[in-house]
Amino acid sequence: MKRILCLLLALCLLLACPVALAEDVHVVASFYPIYIFAQNILLDIPGISLSCMTAPSTGCLHDYQLLTGDMRLLSNADALLINGAGMETFLPSIENQLPDLKVLDASLGIDLICANEEHHHHEHGHEHGHADAEEYNAHIWLSPKNAVQMVKNMEQQLSALLPQHAEKLSQNAAGYIARLEELNGYIANCLMATSSRKMVTFHDSFPYFAHAYGLDIVAVVSLEPDEPLSPKMLTEVVNTVQEAGNPPLFAEPQYKNAALEVIGRETGAPVYLLDPMVTGDGSLTAYEDTMLKNLQTLLEALENEK
Repeated sequence: MKRILCLLLALCLLLACPVALAEDVHVVASFYPIYIFAQNILLDIPGISLSCMTAPSTGCLHDYQLLTGDMRLLSNADALLINGAGMETFLPSIENQLPDLKVLDASLGIDLICANEEHHHHEHGHEHGHADAEEYNAHIWLSPKNAVQMVKNMEQQLSALLPQHAEKLSQNAAGYIARLEELNGYIANCLMATSSRKMVTFHDSFPYFAHAYGLDIVAVVSLEPDEPLSPKMLTEVVNTVQEAGNPPLFAEPQYKNAALEVIGRETGAPVYLLDPMVTGDGSLTAYEDTMLKNLQTLLEALENEK
């Protein structure tokens, strides 16, 4: 009798606490824009925890050095969502130390732009090959059209990881994609009417955006956020800006660059802020909010250029 009572008690405990039997699936996003996309895809799916490996204030992952805490976080993760296209230069170190960690690449199938150039060169579609950071521009998320493809890639790979949630993942992704496509159409329509198309950017964050909407980046002040310009390089940029008719200059709120201020003084070209969407408050609409703010800045700058 005592044995039967013990069995009944154990059964009641199991029925009362089913959650304790199942461990959460832990997904880690490499940095802020990937985290925003993943939040929308994984919305309201039970048993899934999502973390961002880097702090929301980190910015782009240019030359990011892995911390002990990053490796500790990843060692307990089931999958790492990456931007790809060479953004995560630390990826080989992770793959060597954590060979069983699933890496989900959002850049698959996206037409990449060569670094230092503004023309299409390569469609990144191979399965496990990660683009060389020095060969391709990795700021793919700044084109809403690319963002749509990235969300599709993430949904497909997450569905393979979480087949029991595939239907919900597909629904979430479809809803988010509809918002991104609406955003893309709105930006295209607004920029279509602008006759001035030239711009100078602080660094190489915006070629994908410019290509998507027919804008012309006539000069990039610095290829890396912390890269100083020699006097000769600064003179060359000033000459390029002047030859282009002194188009507006675009800095980024995450970085302060003295060279851009010098160029503005030398040329008389106004300086505006464009946000590359690498930091923020983590809201579900963060991508749309940032891109719409950038659109208003561009419209103001290009209209004043007439």
